[in-house]
Amino acid sequence: MIEYIKGEIAELTPATAVIDCNGLGYLANISLNTYSAIQGKSTCKLYIYEAIREDAYVFYGFSDKQERELFLLLISVSGIGGNTARMILSALSPSELCNVISSENANLLKTVKGIGLKTAQRVIVDLKDKIKTTSGAASISSGVAMMNVEVHEEAVAALTMLGFAAVPSQKVVNLILQEEPTIPVEKVIKLALKRL
Repeated sequence: MIEYIKGEIAELTPATAVIDCNGLGYLANISLNTYSAIQGKSTCKLYIYEAIREDAYVFYGFSDKQERELFLLLISVSGIGGNTARMILSALSPSELCNVISSENANLLKTVKGIGLKTAQRVIVDLKDKIKTTSGAASISSGVAMMNVEVHEEAVAALTMLGFAAVPSQKVVNLILQEEPTIPVEKVIKLALKRL
């Protein structure tokens, strides 16, 4: 599985980006949020989701991991495919989408092209509990340096691989990083193991 593609931006439109990676051009479908983030740059790094179907092999690219996580949550909802999820992420920023879902604002969600009231309600019902943990992790991480976001993600990933549930792991790691923002990932994991 491809985690990310890093290279020169060969072509860029509001809907797609072609990334030249050592002479090989990868076409990724992107949202307007990602387009705004990479516009005007000569190189970029896109986190990738691969949609592999019988008739197509499609890449979706995201400028950050939070947007990709929201995309994965959206496509887990019945009736929402990759293009619809990309449309939602183009209309709303990741933080706006988290707010819309947590506040159960179906009317704002149905203003997105291709989303009716029933689909908007289904998105809210399916993702309300999942989005709280995502937005909670995002809001705590946003005030912290980028290094801490990487430490946070690595620590939570390590704890979940060790068999701990994701939500309690995120909460413990958040608390540890609030107490000691510059702590290395190994110490975060050791402290988390004592608390879980």
